[in-house]
Formats: sequence, C-alpha cells, structure tokens
Amino acid sequence: MSRQPDARRRCKWPSNPLAIAYHDREWGVPAKDDRKLFEALILEGAQAGLSWDTILAKRGNYRKAFDGFDFMKVARYDARKKKKLMSDEGIVRNRAKIEATVVNARGVLALRKEFRSFSRYVWGFATTDGKAGAEALSKDLKKRGFNFVGPTIMYAFMQAVGMVNDHQKDCFRWRELNAKN
Repeated sequence: MSRQPDARRRCKWPSNPLAIAYHDREWGVPAKDDRKLFEALILEGAQAGLSWDTILAKRGNYRKAFDGFDFMKVARYDARKKKKLMSDEGIVRNRAKIEATVVNARGVLALRKEFRSFSRYVWGFATTDGKAGAEALSKDLKKRGFNFVGPTIMYAFMQAVGMVNDHQKDCFRWRELNAKN
C-alpha cells in the first residue's frame, strides 16, 4: 500500500525526506537551549561551501563525534582529539572547521559567564530586520574570536533557530510559527 504524498504546502528548499522532516519539525522553531544553539552554530559553519543536505545527513555523526554538542566537553578538546576528528569519515574533515568548533565552544563558555546563557546573548540580536541582526551578530562574534560566523552563516543560523521566520508565506510552517509569536 503506497502512502499518499503530503499535501501540505511547504517551502521549496526541502527536497528529500530528511530535509522535509527537518523543515517540518525544526527549522525556524525558536530555540533557547544553549546546547541546541551551539549545535546550530557549528552545523551552519560546517555547511560553508557545502550543501545543507550534506550536513543534515551527517548530523548524527556530528553529534556522536562532538559529544552531543556538549560545549563544555568540546572546549577541552586537545590536539589528539582534533587529530582523531580529522580521521572521522562521518563528519566534514576540514581542519579549520574542526578547530573553529573548539574555539567557538570556548567562546560560548565565555559568553555564558558574561550573559548567563548563550541563548540570552544570541537572542539579543533578534530584530525585525534579520539581515541587520545577522551582520551585528557576526561582527560581535568575530570580535570575540569566533570563527565561521560570517553574516551569511549567521543569517542561516538565525533562520534555523527561529530568530527569523523565513518560511514562505504559503508554507504551513509560516502560519504555525507566526501563530505562536
């Protein structure tokens, strides 16, 4: 018995079952948990130069390789651990991106000391003009030593964690997420 295709209108970008599930359940949902935000930050940075489908397919491997995105653990990674990550075929084996994950984990810890949470810090950049918010967030993160946090990556991060609702207006998620705000 074949299953009927989902008749709901959604954004055009999800083109496979994994991307559709991500779109329907996660993308654009306001995230306030520091670990979830750190995961989004790292995965959006990992995507640089690649397709989101590639990163989404590797997300489970990333979670395993980076201790469930526990930034307290990741911040303590040493040269031996980073070398081990470079041999992990389940993630993007890019030295700069792996190093950025560790640097950014340390940065999250510093932000938590200053702002009590990473969430409080990033959500302080939520504005009605998402592009301006992404520019400001990128600039401030770079000033604090973060890597792979350019304005384009930060805008994608803001979309992913619900700081910006960029679902198409005829997408069922646009209406659902607007109703919650």
